[in-house]
Amino acid sequence: MKKKINLQLIGISVLAIVITMLVMFRIFYNVYEEQVKEDLATVADTLRDTHIFQEDNQTGYFFDSDTLRVTWIGSNGTVLYDNSADEGRMENHAQRPEVQEAFAHGEGESVRESETMNKSTYYYALRLEDGSVLRVSKEEENVWSIANSMVPMAAATMLFMIVLCIILARFLTRSIIGPIEEMAVNIDDYSVVPPYKELRPFAHIIRMQHADILEAAQMRQDFTANVSHELKTPLTAISGYAELMENGMVGTAEIPEFSAKIRQNAERLLSLINDTIRLSELDNGVSQESTETFDLNELAERCVDNLKIYAQKNDVSIACVGVSTCITANKDMIAELIDNLCNNAIRYNVKNGSVTVRVGAENGHAFLQVSDTGIGIPREHQDRVFERFYRVDKSRSKQTGGTGLGLAIVKHVVAIHNAEITLNSQEGKGTEITVTF
Repeated sequence: MKKKINLQLIGISVLAIVITMLVMFRIFYNVYEEQVKEDLATVADTLRDTHIFQEDNQTGYFFDSDTLRVTWIGSNGTVLYDNSADEGRMENHAQRPEVQEAFAHGEGESVRESETMNKSTYYYALRLEDGSVLRVSKEEENVWSIANSMVPMAAATMLFMIVLCIILARFLTRSIIGPIEEMAVNIDDYSVVPPYKELRPFAHIIRMQHADILEAAQMRQDFTANVSHELKTPLTAISGYAELMENGMVGTAEIPEFSAKIRQNAERLLSLINDTIRLSELDNGVSQESTETFDLNELAERCVDNLKIYAQKNDVSIACVGVSTCITANKDMIAELIDNLCNNAIRYNVKNGSVTVRVGAENGHAFLQVSDTGIGIPREHQDRVFERFYRVDKSRSKQTGGTGLGLAIVKHVVAIHNAEITLNSQEGKGTEITVTF
């Protein structure tokens, strides 16, 4: 980036120098050309005021100059006098542009180039009172000749300017890139403020993205550590029970009990693996590719029916109360969300408790509400229950087969559908979770 900016600055500078030199040369030549014409006009006016160029003048004419040519032309175009040639042998000048213009308008001028000599001859013609024309001319270097004489100095000037531009471009590049590099090195230091106000929104976005990346990396690291720990517990239990049975340290009467414990830990292990895979899928961008419009109340009733046996085993009653409410979403994900919320409500309930699932619409938005009469969530834990592997009562969660990932999955599904989730809980009285679509 630094090299590219540097080259672009140098390129722009060189182009500006070349264009400036060409424009200045053109301006200089135009001024030079106008000055030559003004000088010729002044000479012609002076000669006219002497009144020596008159057709009835018998005293003769003499004008000696190595640089200025004077030609007197009669009203019929005949050359009456020329200080640089024999007027008797000169052709009629009536058709010369400057002479024609002088006959018509009182004065005229023209420039004729000599390609072989790199010279330009400037002509100025002035009509006199008697109708004759006085013409003065001067030979000067043309534009190419002047340009050739200026090449060495122009080249030296351009070389100096280019070297200066290269030095300045390096300095400007460092001054532009320096703050960005400093910000990149001190990305975590919010006291480092970019010197350019245009960079401040950019720095803010970069720092936010950097913080998000670090947070995501930390979350993945914590998730990996938690998964390893959670998987280790049931595996250790299974290994321990199996080893006791293998070494004959378990009586015949205890085998069913040990087998049941191995099965329970195996089921818990399977649940952990399934929930971990599901979270990984959601983390990797599983979206609402297969969305459809369906009745949320009908889906909730079906989920509740599937969980009634599980609720009975835990001495909990479950019911669905609601009205037909249609939403457009991923049906499987919403079913998964309802199952996780209801499972938690049953698992953390009290004996002879109840779970109620409500479906309806409010202010034009469909909602799903799962409330229970369970143990509730202490206020200090309510902000963290949607974190992965976070449990309010770890011993109860493990006894009931909870993985600590159910509400994390719920949070992902809610985020994917751009919905909102609110939690209202009171310790010892129950919990109410509402998802608004």
